[in-house]
Amino acid sequence: MSSLLAAITDVSPHVAHTLAAASRPTGVPDVGGGEAPPGADDLLQVLRWVAWSVTALCVAGIFGVASRMAIDHSRGGGREHARGLGFVLGACVLVGSASGIVGALV
Repeated sequence: MSSLLAAITDVSPHVAHTLAAASRPTGVPDVGGGEAPPGADDLLQVLRWVAWSVTALCVAGIFGVASRMAIDHSRGGGREHARGLGFVLGACVLVGSASGIVGALV
């Protein structure tokens, strides 16, 4: 291929410049909504399993914070528990809105 370009360059600099300009992308291609590749159903099944697992972990996290609150009630560590509950609830909000966030960005 390089010998072909060298031969064209020797023949006519204008032709080489035209070929080089034509091979460059002219802008961002419009891919539209896209199309799922073959086997995408398996990937969606895995994503459903991950979503279910993360939801179960969020419920377990709330149970964990509640159990620590019950055990440490006499020690007065309410601030730590409120912070932990805030993190768990923040994770729950992210899990619940994940598909909406991705849909808004795409």
